[in-house]
Amino acid sequence: MQSLPLFHRIAGQPVIVLGEGPAAEPKRRLVERAGGVVVDEIDEGLSRGARLAFVALDDQAASEEAARQLKSQGLLVNVVDRPDLCDFTTPSILERDPVLVAIGTGGASAGLAKHLRLRLESLLPPTLGALAESLQTARQRLRARWPSGAERRQVLDAALSPGGALDPMREESAGAVEGWIDGAAAGKPAGHAIITLRSADPDDLTLREARLLGSADVLLVEPGVPQAILDRARADALRRPLPCEGELPKGLVVELRRG
Repeated sequence: MQSLPLFHRIAGQPVIVLGEGPAAEPKRRLVERAGGVVVDEIDEGLSRGARLAFVALDDQAASEEAARQLKSQGLLVNVVDRPDLCDFTTPSILERDPVLVAIGTGGASAGLAKHLRLRLESLLPPTLGALAESLQTARQRLRARWPSGAERRQVLDAALSPGGALDPMREESAGAVEGWIDGAAAGKPAGHAIITLRSADPDDLTLREARLLGSADVLLVEPGVPQAILDRARADALRRPLPCEGELPKGLVVELRRG
């Protein structure tokens, strides 16, 4: 990845937006949509403790000077149409509050990001946010029903998978969480799967293999497995080399072997 994707909480916080007109107004709306307070002057923003700034000035030299000044004060800066001066870029946003899908191209093409968002808008149901809120409300019940984190991940993975009881692509899943917790069977026992790679390209993984990799609690990795494959696994999955000695934690164990 060329950028680290983050969701930055700015509700009630000052954010500097410099400039007027069609380049600056979308940035003002974006800040306000996220609950931030727009500040139009550098000095005022600095005195109020701003941490982010958008620069949308018509004059290129003025934009460069403003970016230099802001960065020297430790702010993260976005300069409109100048990715070389940007500490961060703004993605195209699909909102199903509290679910946010952010699509970025690293400044390569805002048009491409927009059309990907429009395509996804037609696919994701409007009830996706309600499903997220239901899962949040049920968090304590989930912990009580399945105290083990590994077991909880497994039952949630099964429920949220295509065709599962809480398949996020079905509108009715938003109202099914409570009934699912009451009626769901006990978590599946710890599983063990072996993925033998056919190439170093993660796109050559089958759909089943990609799901196993993304769900695994423990990865047993043979030397020489490409990093591109490992990047498809959960970031918090325990990783151990093959051959592995000692007892493994409970959960889904996936062995990654070279072909």
